[in-house]
Amino acid sequence: MIEKAKIEEILRVTNSGYLFHREGQELEFKEQFSLAGLADYFKDFAAFSNNKGGYLAFGVKDSPRIPNGLSKNSADQFEKIDPEKITGFLLEIFSGNINWEQASFEIDGKNFGVFRIYQANIKPIIAKKDEGREQTIKNGEVYFRYGGRTQKIQFPELEAIINKRVEHNNKQWLDLMSKIGKAGPQNAAVLDTEKSVIEKGDAQILVVDEDLASKLKFIKEGEFVEKKGATALKLVGDIVPIDRVEVIKKVKKNLLKRFPFSAKQLAAEVKKTLLQSSTNDTWRIIRENELKSNFDYSAYNFRNKQQEDNYKQTGKIPSGCPSIYNQNAIDHIINIIKQEIK
Repeated sequence: MIEKAKIEEILRVTNSGYLFHREGQELEFKEQFSLAGLADYFKDFAAFSNNKGGYLAFGVKDSPRIPNGLSKNSADQFEKIDPEKITGFLLEIFSGNINWEQASFEIDGKNFGVFRIYQANIKPIIAKKDEGREQTIKNGEVYFRYGGRTQKIQFPELEAIINKRVEHNNKQWLDLMSKIGKAGPQNAAVLDTEKSVIEKGDAQILVVDEDLASKLKFIKEGEFVEKKGATALKLVGDIVPIDRVEVIKKVKKNLLKRFPFSAKQLAAEVKKTLLQSSTNDTWRIIRENELKSNFDYSAYNFRNKQQEDNYKQTGKIPSGCPSIYNQNAIDHIINIIKQEIK
């Protein structure tokens, strides 16, 4: 979440009316916002991600730096940004995941728009395609934020990023080997999270969803007795016992079956039951009761596995990641509104 106090500090002025802070490694100013200039902004996104992260603030006049605020047209365009679409564009243009968020602020009667870009967990972020007028972003290039400017990365910074990534990878291998050593190779197995199988030696044991597993009847080859209509899983050969697995993966149930309602659908269902309620009431109750972080009512519908992994590491919800809801959430919101009406 972008804090208003932080933006007020960024936009603090001197007695002469000029900005106190200058552009730097973690700060870039733009006079106005335009959807036509997205490629330029995306380039800054990548540059900040490859360094320490930073802020891109709109509404600051150049030479001299004066916080005049956004024009009505620019402010309207900034408000029309669809975070989900922007995140989709970024995933198409760059390798890796760029975490960002946006917010609008009114300060001293003027409107400002701000993007906050976080440092990437996995660097470097690399352009995968040409984008923008006159190829603002070029396929294969890596952008980096230097003191007050965005440009192609130079050798020392790229070398440092590569060395850090290699060092991190080596630590992961050492940690894994240490765990295998403690368990003993005879007791260790590898879980392939992409194929959803556990491998031990030449054997592979299938990992299935618990709903499916409860319906299966296991029939060993050579002992088959057919029963029409029965659901069965045929096992060929022997099941190899595994004494210890360092990582246990429980395949997720289909989230959309458990949480079938989008935010708009949820609001419509509430409105259908309580005609006097408003959509704003629904959003307020979700916010005040923290329903988005309560798995009894809601779940985050991550666009890909990397988003989910980043969330587990940082606790930060990726921009444009929608929440989905179940019937319990609808009933809960309706009950709260009924109590408020009384």
